[in-house]
Amino acid sequence: MSATSRVTIALVCGLAFGIVAAWSGSAMLEGTATALEPVGTLWVNAIRMTVVPLVVALLVRAIAGSVQPAGLGRLGVTAAALAFGALAVLAALTALAVPLLVRWVPLDAVDGSSLRAAAPALPSGAAGVSSPAEWLVSLVPVNPIRAAADGALLPLSIFVIVFACALRHVAPEPRRAVVLLFDGVAEALLQVVRWVLLLAPVGVFALTSGLGAKLGVSAVGALGYFVVLLCAVHVVVGLALYAVAASFGRVSLRRFASAAAPAQAVAFTTRSSLAALPAMLEGAARLGVPGHVSGFVLPLAASMFRLTSAVYWTLSAALVARLYGVEFGAAQIAVVALASTTLSFGVPGVPMGGLLIQAPLYAAVGLPVEGLAILMAIDAIPDMFKTALNVTADMVLVAVLGRPRRPATPPELAPAGFAPLPPVTAPSGPPGIAYPEQVDRGRPA
Repeated sequence: MSATSRVTIALVCGLAFGIVAAWSGSAMLEGTATALEPVGTLWVNAIRMTVVPLVVALLVRAIAGSVQPAGLGRLGVTAAALAFGALAVLAALTALAVPLLVRWVPLDAVDGSSLRAAAPALPSGAAGVSSPAEWLVSLVPVNPIRAAADGALLPLSIFVIVFACALRHVAPEPRRAVVLLFDGVAEALLQVVRWVLLLAPVGVFALTSGLGAKLGVSAVGALGYFVVLLCAVHVVVGLALYAVAASFGRVSLRRFASAAAPAQAVAFTTRSSLAALPAMLEGAARLGVPGHVSGFVLPLAASMFRLTSAVYWTLSAALVARLYGVEFGAAQIAVVALASTTLSFGVPGVPMGGLLIQAPLYAAVGLPVEGLAILMAIDAIPDMFKTALNVTADMVLVAVLGRPRRPATPPELAPAGFAPLPPVTAPSGPPGIAYPEQVDRGRPA
């Protein structure tokens, strides 16, 4: 049985056990489901403890150990352009569809005050989320060690990229020593991740049993339509991404689905795109993406690229406007849609990270920040679909950027008047540094 099958079975069994425990009213079953939650938390923490050092090691190895710094520069610019373009297109489509989609949300008979009373309080400091200008300044960390300890992966990644680029200008011998050090760190951490993933069925069962116990007895009520709508929209967008991978990544639908499934399963259960990073790296290898491409693109994509923001931010803002009776016209929709293509690059890859960063945006468009607390109350299931969509988008991005090249035309088939291109050979680098091979994968069979 494959790892994906084991994780899927654990997910279904965990949810079923939690729901049965909630419906039965048995104190013993509910207590068991609750007692299993720390086990799931331990498993997630075991994965997350490798993320920050793994990202640092992979970025240093990909940039400082690369044979073509200019190529990596073009790769980074292309990745950023594709990510921004995908966000902009999806945000525009969502903005056009929001009035129709939200019109049927049955909120007219709902007592907003009772919903607000039942919603959890916003975490301390949520209202003080930085403004766009402050967020821009925070991208350069004053203390990289503090940024790593706080899990501020985007500022840390910027520091590591600058450090790795500077390392390219160091003399060959010390550069080789540093690259070999980080290469060893990356390999050791990937082995730790493989050990942790062996316990994935246990961790997934523990997480989903507690979730099922909490949601099984709570009536979604008037917000049920919004939850179903949000999940359905994410599924539709995710299926469309498969077509993008097949068309622009030159990979079959079946092959892409098989490579992305493990990362999607981890993302769906942990609700953390960073926790799915090791599985994404494994999936990229199965797609035949060169290691220097996946090792550079995926850590940045996991920390910056949030395709779900283009969908969720506008839909959720429209829901809050309906709930509080605030006018949410074309101008407000446009502001939120535009913000979803820019501010989303600073969203941390943790559950509900996107909700916290929206606090200043809500104030700017006249929405009550308290509405974010209500969204948190119903975010458990949608966040699974949001994280899975983000991971799927990351896999599509790396598949497109690492797509196979067409083989060179043989001399006997070259058109008249054109000379065939000479074969490409990997340039040599400093002695002792292992560079990724320049492999032409060709079209998949």
